[in-house]
Amino acid sequence: MSDELKHECGIALVRLLKPLEYYKEKYGSAFYGVNKMYLLMEKQHNRGQDGAGFASIKLDMEPGERYISRVRSNQSQPIQDIFAQINERINTEIKSHPEYAEDVALQKKYIPYIGELLLGHVRYGTFGKNSVESVHPFLRQNNWMHRNLIVAGNFNMTNVNELFSNLVQLGQHPKEKADTITIMEKIGHFLDDAVAKLYKQIKNEGYNKFEASPLIADRLNVAKILRKAAKNWDGGYAMAGLIGHGDAFVLRDPAGIRPTFYYKDDEVVVVASERPVIQTVFNVPGTEVKELDPGKAIIIKKDGEMTLKRILDPLERKACSFERIYFSRGSDAEIYEERKELGRLLFPNILQQIDEELSNTVFSYIPNTAETSFLGMVQAAQNHLNKRKEEWILAEEGSLSKERLHEILNLRPRIEKVAIKDAKLRTFITEDSSRDDLVAHVYDVTYGVVKPNDNLVIIDDSIVRGTTLKKSIIKMMDRLNPKKIIVVSSAPQIRYPDCYGIDMARMEDLVAFRAALSLLKESGMEELVDKVYSECREQITFKDSEVKNVVKQIYEPFTDEQISNKIAELLTASDVKAEVKIIYQTVENLHKACPKNLGDWYFTGNYPTDGGNRVVNKAFMNFYEGKKERAY
Repeated sequence: MSDELKHECGIALVRLLKPLEYYKEKYGSAFYGVNKMYLLMEKQHNRGQDGAGFASIKLDMEPGERYISRVRSNQSQPIQDIFAQINERINTEIKSHPEYAEDVALQKKYIPYIGELLLGHVRYGTFGKNSVESVHPFLRQNNWMHRNLIVAGNFNMTNVNELFSNLVQLGQHPKEKADTITIMEKIGHFLDDAVAKLYKQIKNEGYNKFEASPLIADRLNVAKILRKAAKNWDGGYAMAGLIGHGDAFVLRDPAGIRPTFYYKDDEVVVVASERPVIQTVFNVPGTEVKELDPGKAIIIKKDGEMTLKRILDPLERKACSFERIYFSRGSDAEIYEERKELGRLLFPNILQQIDEELSNTVFSYIPNTAETSFLGMVQAAQNHLNKRKEEWILAEEGSLSKERLHEILNLRPRIEKVAIKDAKLRTFITEDSSRDDLVAHVYDVTYGVVKPNDNLVIIDDSIVRGTTLKKSIIKMMDRLNPKKIIVVSSAPQIRYPDCYGIDMARMEDLVAFRAALSLLKESGMEELVDKVYSECREQITFKDSEVKNVVKQIYEPFTDEQISNKIAELLTASDVKAEVKIIYQTVENLHKACPKNLGDWYFTGNYPTDGGNRVVNKAFMNFYEGKKERAY
């Protein structure tokens, strides 16, 4: 994506099913779990860059012995920072106490972070400040082992105000309104309640307070706690948690918006946000890594028993399609083929735009994340040329000379690496008066590969704001003197804000929305903006289930092509000489390419939860009223 876009978090959970001595003997280190967690988090670095956190729980520790450890960082390289801190602490302890080096029991007892239950998180915040206090995992502490709760997740909730009010009605006094805090306190409330009831029940059976502790751990019904806590959640989420005595859980939202995958063998249970991360780190086939069903939770009891429990009734599956287009690692077998298919499906429209002049067209891509869809586009071009070659050869069969045959066979799509990002320059740019001039040079171009009057086709994975296209990419491409610049988006037009974890919160940031407003103004239909605002205001007091997305009306008067043409106009600076066209993927073809991930609300406005409609209407009201704030 040429526009910089903050997006989703990533989770990683590891439960070691054998004693730590087992991993020391088999793998040479009792820090096996810590090492695997580092890899799981680093492999998901694409999902988070402004914070990282790690927490661990040691099982069966004696009273007075530390059993929970946590470390968080918001440094520029947060994963490296937290594991540098962990390694420094481990090395310091072993250096001070050489007897720990080979004694796993002493390591477990005295060295922090080593444990059987580990939770990691990489953060790319869309809500709250980028302070270390905003970094997951969050810890809810208590002197009762069973009431200690650690939570981390990949999520956004649309109804934070409602959830906050629920906590207040329960008698709590939350320290802030952030959705992470409200979620943790909601789970914590029902955890406290369940522990208290179990303690009373066990005491009535004749056990003393000390004897009650292991019985509470054994009988605690984590699924029941989650059912009560998640009853009113509205959003997309993959929520992971650890309970002090050693139970763990991961819950996925009922529409399957946020991804969750897991793997289990006799040594380990592992959960992560992406399938290939587990495949790579544990060297297992993709067929053995399972996807957690929407609305279900993975429950891991202290004794290591893992079960899948239905927590919430599933909604229509609306797994995020943006996961497939951009956020997830392209090394996943399914995602790789889907991205190629996105490129293939775009080719007929490209062919039309270049008037089938393949010999005078250069194909390229920007940025690197668009490379896979570029391969699909090129394969479609090659298939088209092969078909034409066959037709020419058959048509000239009787008179085909050797020279003409070689001329035909040598025809192939012109593929070049035209744009190269200067990463060093990008990191230097700050918000100052010269920013625009600096942004224009973020990408370098390869001179000499585009001839005057060539068409230049550049594929991007998506176009959100269009800022980098206008200020940098199109201007740089124009220096090569092409006849036409065709920017191709493997994703459809992004028309609506996201409220489930991707940083697309304001309507006016979306170039498709700005294009629709321009068309309304040109067509003398500006009163539609006032009408939509009035209808948004009317629905403020409605229940979420009654709220409709009335912002769709802004786009209804125009075809996709009209909006694309207006976007091209908006993104073409006055000094650009080439004709600029922008081609977007169709929603229909998106669904063809990604048939299992049909969540398309940013393209269609069809939100998978009731709260989404309230958010989009609120975002429009903020735009209309000139408020530069989030709608959730």
